[in-house]
Amino acid sequence: MTDSPLRRASGSLFGLAYGDALGRPTEFLTVAEIDDRFGPAGPRDLDGDPAPVTDDTQMALAVGWALRDAPRWTPEAVEPLLRQRFLDWAVSPDNNRAPGMTCLRACGELGRGLRWQEATEAGSKGCGANMRVTPVGLLDVDLDTLAGLAQLQAGLTHGHPTGLAASELTAYAVRVLRDGATLAELPALLTDRARTQRDVYRGDWLGDLWQRPGASTPQEFVARGWDECLAVLDRLTAALAAPDDGGDPCRHTGEGWIAEEALVTALYCAVRHADDPVAALTRGARTAGDSDSIAALAGAFVGAAHGMAAWPAGWATRIEYADQLTALATGWD
Repeated sequence: MTDSPLRRASGSLFGLAYGDALGRPTEFLTVAEIDDRFGPAGPRDLDGDPAPVTDDTQMALAVGWALRDAPRWTPEAVEPLLRQRFLDWAVSPDNNRAPGMTCLRACGELGRGLRWQEATEAGSKGCGANMRVTPVGLLDVDLDTLAGLAQLQAGLTHGHPTGLAASELTAYAVRVLRDGATLAELPALLTDRARTQRDVYRGDWLGDLWQRPGASTPQEFVARGWDECLAVLDRLTAALAAPDDGGDPCRHTGEGWIAEEALVTALYCAVRHADDPVAALTRGARTAGDSDSIAALAGAFVGAAHGMAAWPAGWATRIEYADQLTALATGWD
């Protein structure tokens, strides 16, 4: 099932879009309603030509193009490009896929010209922080730069420390998978990463974001996010240690509307179905939670592990934004 490492960027980006497309029609449905519509196996094929995606893929593309356009990967170079890409997305006529209100509100403030630390939704740790971060994990950069980029792109809209930490962990997961780690190794690798980063506040990337009520130091601010991520990673480890009942993974690791739960529930699907990538997407789409985001992240993880060989050959021409996905992936493959 493996592919050349030079094809894993394509596998991850397309996997994100495939999961997003499979989860799009099941979001906001109960598992019983999903089974009534798709059968107990859940959705297993793209619907439509092209198969439509949601704001998850749209915003991942926005991040990807901002990174591609950047002359260097520094906060000064990347922040204006992310801001413009997010603002372009916010006013696009294609932004009609039930976008998250946090992103819309923050983009409204960014559009007024506020510093992003003031424009961001400081109390939000919604999964919009990390549903779009996959392109960061595909860059050939050192881990400090990866962490800074992941947290910056999250912070423009989601200022909660858990959104920052979960975004870094999501990008780190894509990175280590692309570098050859196995899906089964991910929970332990992410736990180790969270522990080592618990007191690291990346002030060169985040500026004064930490200055919020209740935080007396930057380290205290960021530790809250890492502690919440560590707590859900413990839930993931316990869930994977138990027999798989085939049911809704949200019952074990959360519904995915918030960043840390989107990460671990997607990981649950990816690890449980490491040898059947389409089943990983289906498992994410067949949930009572944020199905498109869970399935999208599961696809990004499995695709980073296995490359384009993970996916049915005909899907690459049947997914919306195939041209942009191909162009971005080609630059990183």
